[in-house]
Amino acid sequence: MNIRINGKRKKNYIYLKKRDQISMKKSIGIRIIAIIMALIFCALIIIPITHLNPLQIYLEIINGAIGNKRRIWVTIKDILILFIISVGLVPAYKMKFWNIGAEGQILMGGVATAAAMIYYGDYFPNWLLLVIIFIVSSIAGMIWGVIPAIFKAYFNTNETLFTLMMNYIAIQIVAFCVIFWEKPKGSNTVGIINSATKQGWFPPIFNLTYGMNIILVLIITILVFIYLKYTKHGYEIAVVGSSINTAKYININVKKVIIRTMALSGAICGLAGSIIVSGASHTISTATAGGRGFTAIIVAWMSKFHPVAMIFVSGLLIFMEKGSIQIASLYGLNENASDIITGIIIFFLIGCEFFINYEIKLKKD
Repeated sequence: MNIRINGKRKKNYIYLKKRDQISMKKSIGIRIIAIIMALIFCALIIIPITHLNPLQIYLEIINGAIGNKRRIWVTIKDILILFIISVGLVPAYKMKFWNIGAEGQILMGGVATAAAMIYYGDYFPNWLLLVIIFIVSSIAGMIWGVIPAIFKAYFNTNETLFTLMMNYIAIQIVAFCVIFWEKPKGSNTVGIINSATKQGWFPPIFNLTYGMNIILVLIITILVFIYLKYTKHGYEIAVVGSSINTAKYININVKKVIIRTMALSGAICGLAGSIIVSGASHTISTATAGGRGFTAIIVAWMSKFHPVAMIFVSGLLIFMEKGSIQIASLYGLNENASDIITGIIIFFLIGCEFFINYEIKLKKD
C-alpha cells in the first residue's frame, strides 16, 4: 500500500507477528467468530440443496442433538467418550510424542472388554467382572501404546507412522475376533453381548443410564491432571517435551519417561474402549472406535490440553455431529452430508488458531 505524504511516497506493509500471549477473552472471541463463520459457510452449502431458511436448519441441528431426553443422553455419552480419549492423548502430546494410534488402542481395549464379557460373564458377579474389564482393557491399550514407545526410545523410530500402522493391525485383530465370535453364525457381527443377563454392562447409577460413565471419566480426568501438574513424573514429561537434551542434562531417564508416558496414554485409551463396549454399545466391531481417536487429536490440540476447554470443544463437535446427522436424515441428504458439515466446523476452528497465535500488524516505511 503506497501513500504520498509531503511529496514523498510512503509504503505501508502488512505483516504477521507471533503473539507472546493472548487474553482468554480475546481467544474465546476469535473462536466464537470462527464458529459463526463456519455456520454461515455451512448455510451457503446446505441452503441450495434444501431450499430452507438457515435458521430452520440450525433449529433442526439443535433438535437432533438435544431435542428429547434420549438424544440429550446419547449426546452426553458421546461427549464423554471423545473427552476421555482426548485426556488419554494429553500425556503423550505434552511429551511431544505424536500418538496417532488412539484408534488402535481403543479397539484393543474394546476387544479385551468383549472377550471378558463373553468368556467370564457366567462366572463372576457383575461388579467383579467390571473390575476385570477395567484391568484387561487398560492392559490391552497399554501394550498397544508401549510397543511404539519402546521402538522410539531405543531405535528412534518415527512414532507418528508407527502408531498409525498399529491402528490397522488392531482393526485386523478385531475383524478376526468378530468372525470368531459372530452370533448368529454367518452374520459377520457379534451382536449385543450378554443381552439377557447384562453381565459386563455398566449399571445405572442415580437412575442415570450413563451415570457410571460420568463418574469414571471424571475420576480419570482429575487423576491425570493431578499427575501431570503436581507429580515428579508430570514434571519429567514436561521437561522431555520441552527439550530432550535438557532432560538428559539433568539426569532424567528419557527412555523410561517415553515408555512410561505412552503406557499411561495407551491405558487410558484402552479404558475408553471399555467405556464404549461395556458402557454404551455392548458389542464390538471394527467401527467401535468410530474415528474418535483422530477427532480427539483435534480436541486436545485446540484446547491447549486444558480440561475445561476440552469439554467445550468435545461438546461442540459432538453437538454438531448429532445435529448434522439429524438434518441429513430429515431432508434426505447423503449420509456423508453430516461429515461435510462437521468437517467445515473443524476446518474453521483449526484455522482460527492461526489468528490466536499470530496478529496482523501494519508497518509504515
